[in-house]
Amino acid sequence: MNPLSNPNLIKLSAFIFLSFAFFYLGKHWSDGYQQLVFFSTFRSSQDAAVSMSPNSNKSYDISSLIADNETQSQSQFNLVPSPSPSPPSDSIKKFGIITEDGTMSDKFEVGEYDTDLVETEWDNDNGTEKTESSAGRVQIKRFSLCSESMREIIPCLDNLEAIKRLKSTDKGEKFERHCPQNGTGLNCLVPPPKGYRQPIPWPRSRDEVWYSNVPHTKLVEDKGGQNWISKEKDKFKFPGGGTQFIHGADQYLNQFSQMVPDITWGNQTRVVIDVGCGVASFGAYLLSRNVLTMSVAPKDVHENQIQFALERGVPAMVAAFATRRLLYPSQAFDLIHCSRCRINWTRDGGILLLEVNRMLRAGGYFAWAAQPVYKHEEAQEEHWKEMLNLTTRLCWELVKKEGYVAIWQKPSNNSCYLSREAGTTPPLCDPDDNPDNVWYVDLKACISRLPENGYGANLPSWPDRLQTPPDRLQSIQLDAYIARKELFKAESKYWNDIIASYVHGLHWKKMKFRNVMDMRAGFGGFAAALIEQKLDTWVMNVVPVSGFNTLPVIYDRGLLGVMHDWCEPFDTYPRTYDLLHASGLFSVERKRCNMSTIMLEMDRMLRPGGHVYIRDSVDVMDELGEIAKAMGWKVTMRETAEGPHASYRVLTGDKRLLRG
Repeated sequence: MNPLSNPNLIKLSAFIFLSFAFFYLGKHWSDGYQQLVFFSTFRSSQDAAVSMSPNSNKSYDISSLIADNETQSQSQFNLVPSPSPSPPSDSIKKFGIITEDGTMSDKFEVGEYDTDLVETEWDNDNGTEKTESSAGRVQIKRFSLCSESMREIIPCLDNLEAIKRLKSTDKGEKFERHCPQNGTGLNCLVPPPKGYRQPIPWPRSRDEVWYSNVPHTKLVEDKGGQNWISKEKDKFKFPGGGTQFIHGADQYLNQFSQMVPDITWGNQTRVVIDVGCGVASFGAYLLSRNVLTMSVAPKDVHENQIQFALERGVPAMVAAFATRRLLYPSQAFDLIHCSRCRINWTRDGGILLLEVNRMLRAGGYFAWAAQPVYKHEEAQEEHWKEMLNLTTRLCWELVKKEGYVAIWQKPSNNSCYLSREAGTTPPLCDPDDNPDNVWYVDLKACISRLPENGYGANLPSWPDRLQTPPDRLQSIQLDAYIARKELFKAESKYWNDIIASYVHGLHWKKMKFRNVMDMRAGFGGFAAALIEQKLDTWVMNVVPVSGFNTLPVIYDRGLLGVMHDWCEPFDTYPRTYDLLHASGLFSVERKRCNMSTIMLEMDRMLRPGGHVYIRDSVDVMDELGEIAKAMGWKVTMRETAEGPHASYRVLTGDKRLLRG
């Protein structure tokens, strides 16, 4: 039989011939033509995105190719120039490449990070009116520097006009939030103090900070004899003592462990709040025991204590027990600590201790170190009896009293509350009261009920609780009513992959971030990823009031967080965060408030030399970039892993040290 007469054999032979021909031609072309290296034509700033053809097996000098393309691109596109005060961009070693399956890889690497502050003379020719450039992009004139008197302003706590109008200040109302009205808020850049220096990095900052960064000696004068703080030459030193533990925080923490072994620092007890924290040495020393402490104090006569805490690199924010709920969810803290915090817990029927009860986790501990515990004076003994009476009616058990410390434990369910005699005060709150509703909510003289299903109690020990979907995930109001655990796990994986690429490609570990804020935290996946990637940071997870209240989930994971409305300023001092992260924030909040208002607040909170990462939709990026440059930031736009046609971009901003 003639083989040429077999049609199947003829087809097979033709296929083999064509395969060899295309292979030969492809190899020939890929060996000699540079056209197989593509550059993204979308360029939002000075950084270029490089895509490598998957059929190229020839290596190239990427840096030189980018430089060649830079010349061509600038002649074809109207690029946005860098602000004149900013230094040149870091040289690029590698940037995002196309993988074999055709997706953009996050395994890129940029040049070394410049760790020095760049000091810039700033012309106070102010103007914030939006104008349209010839290319149709929004342009904003640069913002001016605020006056020197505003260098430590906290807008919602320093609103003297609003405080003067208060009908009463007897209950601490003047220490609560009184924000400027719309249109009268901050519209300038808060200047640093004279001689400001790059902060001392953690962990050395736990023990010493630069005097020039927090140039106030009142705490030294008032508390120097109590081993809080001292001034030596150009530094403040923190010996680790406190009013009730002048011999050191470590010894004090050991006393707790001996009194109540079940506290188990860093295991069952992971999240703590320290009320009236001083310079936050209690929380600072708990960090080495894998315990996160929210150190809080009002901006009162010792107004800089929170500023010192944050300069040290310790989690802290300004907050006061007065007339409103604190901005933390129910069952947030495993232990609540008050050492000479100057709070009368029994006033007004115990309404302030009821707020402690709301925030304390089922089975959690309240530790009180104060004169009524140990002083045998008539007034102090009477106060101790009042405290015993109140805590008994709250069904708290006095677990241990030793020396000047008393420790109570909250019940793990409602059975004791329900078995009290009729008419016992304080009563249980109404069943429809939401103990997680905290934004501008008045204190309530009732006991917050614990969930009948036990949600919030019996959490895994640390570190297992970080990645375990908590029971309270099921009670969070979400658009999705099923597969919540899958959403939780997906968010964690999403951020872990991104942070891994940032650690590798953007040298995040070399940047020595310490104080970090996630401005739209979701379930806390970003903060969890920083822990998984072993970055020595802490994160303030902010849950905006415009979204779903996920704060209970964040605390159940063993993380810290707070509720906030980004149309208003945050309760922290200027220059207190190294990194601000915002994912999807502006595309949501621009419907409610001006984006420049949020950006100016970010600048106020950010330390000179600090960094901003904004991950958001393309349609807000041009305006955000212009606002950032008007504030003197060094700005870069980057594509996401989805490539140049994705609907999202990443804006990175570096804040410079501005001088008038």
